[in-house]
Amino acid sequence: MSSSKKIHIELSNGEKAELLVVAEVPDSLREIEKVEASANLEASVQLLEGYQYEYQLTSGYTLAKDEQGIISQSNLNASAGRISPNIYVGTIQLDILNSDKKKCGEAELEVLSKKTDYRTEYRFMLEEISQKCTDLLMQYTSPANQPFDIDHDNDPQTLYQRFAFLKSVLDSEEFWMAVHRVTTNPVTVWMQTEEHRDIRSVKRMNRNVVRQFAGAANRVPLPEDHALRRYMCSVPEKVITRGKVDTVDTPENRFVKYALETFKILCGDFKSASKNGARLNKEAEQLEVKLEESLNHAIFQKISRPSTLPLNSPVLQRKEGYRDILRVWLMVNLAARLTWKGGEDVYKGGKRDVATLYEYWLFFKLADLMEDVFNIQAISPENMIEETNDKLCLKLRQGRYLPLSGTYQSDTRKLHVQFSFNKTFSGEKKYPSGGSWTRSMRPDYTLSIWPEGISEKEAEEQELIVHLHFDAKYKVDNLTSIFGREEDDLNEEKQEQNKGTYKRADLLKMHSYRDSIRRSAGAYILYPGGDGVKDWRGFHEIIPGLGAFTIKPNRDNDGSSELRNFLKDVIQHFLNRTSQRENYSYQTFRTFESKRDDQLNEFLPEPYGMNRSMLPDNTYVLVGYYRNEEHLKWILDNDLYNARAGSARGSLRLKQGEAEAKFLLLHSDGELVTDKLYQI
Repeated sequence: MSSSKKIHIELSNGEKAELLVVAEVPDSLREIEKVEASANLEASVQLLEGYQYEYQLTSGYTLAKDEQGIISQSNLNASAGRISPNIYVGTIQLDILNSDKKKCGEAELEVLSKKTDYRTEYRFMLEEISQKCTDLLMQYTSPANQPFDIDHDNDPQTLYQRFAFLKSVLDSEEFWMAVHRVTTNPVTVWMQTEEHRDIRSVKRMNRNVVRQFAGAANRVPLPEDHALRRYMCSVPEKVITRGKVDTVDTPENRFVKYALETFKILCGDFKSASKNGARLNKEAEQLEVKLEESLNHAIFQKISRPSTLPLNSPVLQRKEGYRDILRVWLMVNLAARLTWKGGEDVYKGGKRDVATLYEYWLFFKLADLMEDVFNIQAISPENMIEETNDKLCLKLRQGRYLPLSGTYQSDTRKLHVQFSFNKTFSGEKKYPSGGSWTRSMRPDYTLSIWPEGISEKEAEEQELIVHLHFDAKYKVDNLTSIFGREEDDLNEEKQEQNKGTYKRADLLKMHSYRDSIRRSAGAYILYPGGDGVKDWRGFHEIIPGLGAFTIKPNRDNDGSSELRNFLKDVIQHFLNRTSQRENYSYQTFRTFESKRDDQLNEFLPEPYGMNRSMLPDNTYVLVGYYRNEEHLKWILDNDLYNARAGSARGSLRLKQGEAEAKFLLLHSDGELVTDKLYQI
């Protein structure tokens, strides 16, 4: 790392220019070797997201403004200015303009994520999303009926994201391991061969050779003293011998060669459809070269082109290596037909928005968890894939509402489960409708649970629905960055806020979701750090609460076991019909089910201590009659009051009010005002 770097630029007019980049913060600027940059398809000079940089270009030349607003020119010197990547991650293409404002050259800068392992995580998440989508496509329509001619449109908005899907499959470690297995341990068969051999070199005589002794042409005479002279005068000069040899030219190996050639042609098509020097062009060429090197293996020189594709071959479907290449071939042909509008947010141009990709990846990860824990079939091709003209489009996109539903059934209860992506809770709906108390809210993911048998609207109005919210935070490294430390000085935090730095913004957002969205019982952050789980609960029960869970894009251990256990605890919570939350929701419904304008502005004991439950609406008073002073004295001496039961007039009929009465008010004949109030 250093504080400044120079980039030398060859201009189209033959001249040279120099771009000086200076980092405002030390160690936020570096330069890597060209070999490493080429291997990762990155620029050599690399910046870090979130930092600010100044630049100085050779006098007389300027940098063109970009779509993202990263480049800003100085008002004093047009050849100088600032570079502000903000949250942008990926390659920045810098166009050099001459004094006539015409492009005369270009340079590249790479903006890296602050997370050191984002390269591998980006590729892993894209690969997993691709596999999920192609699995859905294979369910959507039978691959046997798929037209495998790929229609390459030239729309730059979709061309790169379609190639990115393909690259994630073809450039995966599993694919190249499968190719290696095939080339090192190929399937072979014994093949019948025929060879014209000199009769003197034939060592084994069989029926076929003996027949040729009598009838074959091109014969030579036998010497007079030869042992066979007494039987024949001549023998053939050459005979045809048959044998068996081990060959790799099998239908399965022909398919593998055909698949690799198809992938190579596919990469060439994408390269031709893109501009020279563009990221798509470079990535397609790099992958094309790798496939070409693989096809140059000696084994493929011995394999001919296939006449048919043996898709039902047991070798292709079962043998390690072959089955993987067959699956990749099916995935590639399907993925090339898939468009994904949400992919533009992730890798439009040279951008690598790993944070947004994490949000999409988490959708599939959470949906799998919901299916596993609640035993429902949430993800189906019908609710994830839609047809757009002659293509298939993935519905997953930021800002687009996508609900997945199912029914969880236990021995004691049936629950409707809905997992939603980008569900908006409007701030315009009045209580008791669902929504937000204030402004509209839109968590990344929402898990909603209510009793089966009623609609979502009815469940909202009867306080029977519960929402749990989750938000993806890829750039969070650890729990401290979310929740802070207990010893943090709040005055120091206030000073940071005055500077525009909000250390606890993510935590406050979770509070906003839980407290602003009606019937919300919890809000949780999902982040790829590895320092455990944080959980705050409102009651001693699993919900309501706030917290954070680690979900890491990792093939070996993604950390989702803690979240899975939490969801299982949520199920047990809902099966408990005497939970505090169940009682709380009923009391809330009971309190607000009808509007009342009653007012009571009288002197009453304060509701604390022994009187904590003495609220006017919930406090019943039993009005009793005493005949005379002697009757009153008996009541007070014995701490008892006797009432006549039955159906006659004046009898006590036990209903809720009488049974829950907390006070006894005594009166006698003509006594309209009395102070004889006693606690029962």
